[in-house]
Amino acid sequence: MENKQESKTLKAINPMLFLVVILLIVAVLSYIIPAGSYDRVYDEVTERELVDPDSYHAVDRNPTTPFFLLMSVTLGMQNAAYIIFFLLIIGGMFAILNATGAINNGMANVVRAMKGRELLMIPVTMIVFGCGSAFCANFEEFLAFVPLVLAVCLSMGFDSLTAVGIIFCAAASGYGGAITNAFTTGVAQGIAGLPMFSGMGLRVVLFITLLTASICYVMWHAQRVKKNPQLSSTYEIDRVTAQNVAYDVDSVEPLTGRQKAVLVIFILGLAFTVWGIITQGYYIDELAAIFLAIGIIGGLVGGLSPSRICDEFMVGCKDMLFPCIMIGLANAIIVLLQDASIMDPIIHGLASVLNGLSSTVAAIGMFIVQDLFNVLVPSGSGQAAITMPIMAPLADMLGLTRQTAVLAYQMGDAFTNVMAPTGGEILAALAMCGGISFRKWMKYLAPLFFIWWIIAFIFLAIAVRIGYGPF
Repeated sequence: MENKQESKTLKAINPMLFLVVILLIVAVLSYIIPAGSYDRVYDEVTERELVDPDSYHAVDRNPTTPFFLLMSVTLGMQNAAYIIFFLLIIGGMFAILNATGAINNGMANVVRAMKGRELLMIPVTMIVFGCGSAFCANFEEFLAFVPLVLAVCLSMGFDSLTAVGIIFCAAASGYGGAITNAFTTGVAQGIAGLPMFSGMGLRVVLFITLLTASICYVMWHAQRVKKNPQLSSTYEIDRVTAQNVAYDVDSVEPLTGRQKAVLVIFILGLAFTVWGIITQGYYIDELAAIFLAIGIIGGLVGGLSPSRICDEFMVGCKDMLFPCIMIGLANAIIVLLQDASIMDPIIHGLASVLNGLSSTVAAIGMFIVQDLFNVLVPSGSGQAAITMPIMAPLADMLGLTRQTAVLAYQMGDAFTNVMAPTGGEILAALAMCGGISFRKWMKYLAPLFFIWWIIAFIFLAIAVRIGYGPF
């Protein structure tokens, strides 16, 4: 009887259906929203196609047909292929290292060493993830660490929401501060004609403020759950997940020589990754190659045969299949919006609302518009290419500095990354944590999301007050 009740408790709607519903809604909207488009012009300075803000015009409707609705799924998969294959390689790499026993045994020893000081793990790891986003524009890459952080959190008495929060609340804080984020601040400043990474002082303070708020919130939730696990909305799910991933610290064995060597290879590989991102501009393809090398070398050093390495690699790819499909479906939504020509009308309507507002209210309005539009275009550089050619001259007309418009954009690009499902990464992370429902994540994140918005309003008001520049 108890097993039946537990089964009913754990039974939840497959999150794939959530994205399918959004796809259907967008298809319906293609028959309702008048189609329109901005002209695109190639900018030699930024080497990107930018929107001509004065070129908006109506175009013929192209409503989504049932057949194209089905086609959008495979087109979305193709658009997200670089992320999907990156995740498959990451899954394969971790499966190989897990087969050597190095990862599980190593993390179990860490958990045992942190006994009684578990909360200290949260700020340390969040600072690392936050800096990766603020300086190096890391986001999708953090999906690689979800299994490790989940296992550590469940072993330390936290819940799976804490695991996701540690990674992606820190990432959102980093994107909000975007100190040297080339894909958001860098692109937006280039389009606005500002010096690259100018105005860094205020962004550093913003990043520290956002990250501090995020760390305090995640620690507060984690401490509550540790004291009373049943307070967690994922309590039943985590009980089942913990049986497969949590570390048994009471029976942990010392690391063998081979396992120590595998961990050294893993750590050196991560260090090389950080070096490549910072100094060489490495991105998905280069990182995938590094992780593949880590898996192969680690497997051989760990005593696995070539055939066993191949077998474990396939097991890891299988574990990543569901997150990959989720990311493909999220990109299918973007395909529908673009094909039906209803994305530009949405941004045109939102931007038009800002005309006639006072400077401070207009700056806050820009942020809200960007945050809402980020739901439709999760790509930071893609959003900049669409919105900044409109927002930069609009800032001139409203008496705002263009640097303030960039600040509104970078924060608007950040926060809904972890609130909206269209990016796919957050749904993938939830799926990797035992299938946490999106509703539970929204409920967990809502208070912090409100705090982020308040911080954004304050910093935008400061930017208006000081004439945040150089112009």
